[in-house]
Amino acid sequence: MITGNYPNLRLRRSRKNDWSRRLIQESSLSSSDFILPIFLIEGKNIKQPIKTMPDVYRYTIDKLGIILDKAIKNKIPMVALFPHTKIKLKDKLGSEALNENNLVCQAIKYVKKRYKNEIGIMCDVALDPYTSHGHDGLLKSGYVLNDETINVLIKQSLLHAEIGCDVLAPSDMMDGRIGKIRKALDSEGHQMVQILSYAVKYASSFYGPFRDAVGSKGLLKGNKKTYQMDFRNSNEAIREVALDIKEGADMVMVKPGMPYLDIIKTVKDNFKIPVLAYQVSGEYSTISQSIKKGLIDKNSILESLISFKRAGANAIVSYYADRIEDLIK
Repeated sequence: MITGNYPNLRLRRSRKNDWSRRLIQESSLSSSDFILPIFLIEGKNIKQPIKTMPDVYRYTIDKLGIILDKAIKNKIPMVALFPHTKIKLKDKLGSEALNENNLVCQAIKYVKKRYKNEIGIMCDVALDPYTSHGHDGLLKSGYVLNDETINVLIKQSLLHAEIGCDVLAPSDMMDGRIGKIRKALDSEGHQMVQILSYAVKYASSFYGPFRDAVGSKGLLKGNKKTYQMDFRNSNEAIREVALDIKEGADMVMVKPGMPYLDIIKTVKDNFKIPVLAYQVSGEYSTISQSIKKGLIDKNSILESLISFKRAGANAIVSYYADRIEDLIK
């Protein structure tokens, strides 16, 4: 309840000085709030620009040390690994996802051998980087099969866990996959591997640059509306999160981020569980390209990131994570 009125009450008093504004700020950012996505590519000594994502690159395994050294120095808690899979390795079943020597598995081994537990590793659980049709699961007559896909995702999850992944992040949106994966992990002695469920993932137009980054752009047959959420729905998000919590999710993701700040707040208000936001590639590229064109300034980056914290997100997956210390300063 607001008490008092002008001129006795002047809200601008607390805004006059920088020290005063900092003293009463309600939301803040630090490196500990971020997860850094890393795109992987085959080869050696390669740092490959991604045309649709300014200042973001694909890296070969031997180049990861530079990125991880900086991430650890800046106290970023975790990195997320995404592979750019060669076309020749893709098939209808996404078989490369189960190859223990695929890019993600190689990267996990590299990070764990060199850094032990200095930084966490998050691995995407989905088939879209590996399928020739670009979908997150097994396709039959144009429809992604639910239960049959889960059987493959369980194998993918166990492979990542056995090699050393700390946080498995199913992003596929198959019904029931969290419970099945949790049960399989526990039965194989991986009780301490966390599950970050993409519980709320919308069929969005903001994913284009990411699909370019992992090499699935142009391959997608149809769309993903039969398994990802309808952007017109909000109550459905509550149902999805409730189901995944019951099935054993440790954390939940809302993706995309900025167009769905209301969903982040709704989830946080209804469930006292860690909620993460993903500032997806389309959001990132729109902001970055607008800055390069002089349409907005760099402060817009912090403004966008603070919006996630203000809505209730505990952490943010963002392509700005490796630059966040400089931005905050």
